[in-house]
Amino acid sequence: MIKKILGVGAVLMSLVSCHMGHENDYIILRGKVLNPQADDLKLMSLVYSNSKYIPINEDGTFVDTLQVEADNVMLYYGSKLTYMYLQAGDNVELNFDVNNYDETVNFSGTGAAYNNYLLEKQKVSKDILKGVGNVYLLPENEFKKKQQDIVLASFKLLETTQGLPSEYIDKERRNIRYSYLSRLNEFEGSHAYYSKTKDFKVSEGFLKELEELNYNNAEDYFFSSNYGRLVGNYCTEHARKLSDSIEIDQDVAYLKAVNTLSNQTIKNILCYKSAKYGITYTSDLEGYYAEYLKGSTDEVNNKEIEESYLALKTVAKGQPSPKFEGYENIDGTTTSLDDLKGKYVYIDVWATWCGPCKAEIPYLKEVEKQYHDKNIEFVSISVDTPNNRDKWKAMVEEKELGGIQLLADNAFDSKFVQHYLIKGIPRFILLDPQGNIVTANAPRPSNEKLVALFDELKL
Repeated sequence: MIKKILGVGAVLMSLVSCHMGHENDYIILRGKVLNPQADDLKLMSLVYSNSKYIPINEDGTFVDTLQVEADNVMLYYGSKLTYMYLQAGDNVELNFDVNNYDETVNFSGTGAAYNNYLLEKQKVSKDILKGVGNVYLLPENEFKKKQQDIVLASFKLLETTQGLPSEYIDKERRNIRYSYLSRLNEFEGSHAYYSKTKDFKVSEGFLKELEELNYNNAEDYFFSSNYGRLVGNYCTEHARKLSDSIEIDQDVAYLKAVNTLSNQTIKNILCYKSAKYGITYTSDLEGYYAEYLKGSTDEVNNKEIEESYLALKTVAKGQPSPKFEGYENIDGTTTSLDDLKGKYVYIDVWATWCGPCKAEIPYLKEVEKQYHDKNIEFVSISVDTPNNRDKWKAMVEEKELGGIQLLADNAFDSKFVQHYLIKGIPRFILLDPQGNIVTANAPRPSNEKLVALFDELKL
């Protein structure tokens, strides 16, 4: 069974595919931060993106025990990022001076060889790209040449680094190759974005090296985040083609694409990572859940997703909407959902700190203007915490937000928010005049499908 929770002092990750015969099934991570400016370190798994925090003592020291078989992680200290490899049986010491991080960060103890190698590998890449600026603005032939130079320099470093087991070297050689392929794979989109040439396409043959890639290697999926990105990109692209050809929602198409893989371990992970939050956003709950069940055989994961599915069925189309009562209005009065019966209600769940929410504001204002004399109310419910009440009021006034502006009674823990199983914002909900759910995942104001839906309802 694969552990998915980074618990304090307890669990990081246990990978059934990487048993290397170590006496201990945990590692010790200790060290000291000179001139500390934050209270903790953050570890993030490159497989699941789950995190844990390691507290730093007043004198800058820290120590934690991590249950792990083997995992690559990102270690953050504020904006500083260090890649690490963790393996059962290691006793790793990490030290650095915040005021001179790049020159002082170093590892010692059992397991130091992997991590000092990773530090040097980062430096190799930086040296090759020094003075280049934005590498994605290079012409494709120059970009590929730089990436090939990084591969050769990384291979040389790997072969000359002392203390690395042959098994690690074999997997790391493949990881270097996957890193190269991943950079090539992202070049087209990145170059189009940064060069502001949205129609840019790489030349024929630029991605030829990707054609023979095997997307069903579980060992490499666990070891190499670069390989994981390639698998994810493959599924996303396959899903796009499926969605276009058989006209199904993109999220359902993604699960169908995942289910074309043959490796069950990878399928379990990708299905879970998609469904953990994706099931709360899907507009096709039954189709999404059915496709998830086709792909996942992990009983623990399936139980969690089933609970979400059953909860979401209570807010499916046609069901009476959960209610809110006495939410604070921007003018100091209160509003309850029952006050709005007799009209369609388009609800925007947002917060002042949410960038994507704020990006929808101009579109929402335009839709409100277009339908201001129709049988519909536009309601924005902020999930800002009570201590940010003044910030909420200020933004409503500054942005001249229209419609009914409400503050939820308990931020994300508000019963209305919890009943809709809202795990991310912005979230849009549409109710009919009787207070029943038209859709718990309505199109965003920026999506032309919203006006099409309103037209369908003859608003």
